Amino acid sequence: MSHQAGRRRGRGAPAAPSSAIRLAALLLTILLQAAPAVNSSERFSRSINEKSKDMKIVGSTTFPVKVYVRLNHESPRILCVTNRLRVSELIDPIFQWHGPNGDMVAENSSMKITPTGTLIFRHFKYDLSGVYTCSIVYKPTAEQSEKNYLIKYVIYAYSDPDFYYEFTARYHSAPCNSIYNVSFEKKLLQILTKLVAELSCEVTLVKSECHHVKMQKAGLQNEIFFTFTVSSFEENKPKNRCQKNTCDKTKRLNKAKDLIEKFFKEQVEVLGKRSNPLPEIYYIEGTLHIVWVNHCRPGFGMNSLIHPDCPDCCVICSPGTYNPSEGVHCLLCNRTLTYGATKC
Repeated sequence: MSHQAGRRRGRGAPAAPSSAIRLAALLLTILLQAAPAVNSSERFSRSINEKSKDMKIVGSTTFPVKVYVRLNHESPRILCVTNRLRVSELIDPIFQWHGPNGDMVAENSSMKITPTGTLIFRHFKYDLSGVYTCSIVYKPTAEQSEKNYLIKYVIYAYSDPDFYYEFTARYHSAPCNSIYNVSFEKKLLQILTKLVAELSCEVTLVKSECHHVKMQKAGLQNEIFFTFTVSSFEENKPKNRCQKNTCDKTKRLNKAKDLIEKFFKEQVEVLGKRSNPLPEIYYIEGTLHIVWVNHCRPGFGMNSLIHPDCPDCCVICSPGTYNPSEGVHCLLCNRTLTYGATKC
């Protein structure tokens, strides 16, 4: 039965708004007692594929090959050969890599080049993104003259997208100018915040608006339209109680979502069992909606057309684009000349 059977108008005058707050607090106590424990040993399910460091990328002399390297991880093995050269015998080969900062030495703290010309990055940083070329000079046989080829790569830093949940819900309310609505809003946010605190998640109010709603075949009533988000604390925030590599962000956020869904469901069930008049402020059954929202860090974006081999990745923005905030797309800007721009 939707909207509490027409907001259950036949039960008499609404009770004081403070009773709705007490009701919400009671529901919170019940839910916290039943809250599932978080298994700190569970790893983030979308963590790096450990086999990627053993992957080998072969180049081309006709077009740049795109390579995607996860931030702060080791890169695949980037070979200074084409498919044809890889299966050929090369006499006295000489390999020389050139990157965004000029010629590259055999090894430093961020990368190494093997004797066979393979490039490997360690703990890849976003500012290492860019165009890399490798020149190879060799003799097909000892008697033949030297041949040389230029192989080009475009290497991009990427990360998995972060995400949060966006919730919308509606409450029957006191008159729109009533201080009871403000008081209830604060109490509701306190309850939701406490509900997910043990999961190292936070609740942020996006919007709270009171409107007059004309009901079907009925009169006007006041309703508050709430929009709020639930997200995970970042690793570098002091409020995050999770130890490194022991918290699964996806599982924590999903548990937070489940708790909040249960919280709203319990409100409907408790109101359905009441014999007393309804409180003036109460949740309207069936109005809770939840949306999963992806977002990338500033300077990164998702684009399955440009990056079909990494369609669900947050890839660093190329020159000519930027992402100033935690959106999901790199925006066009002809003035940006670097990778990872956050302003135009």
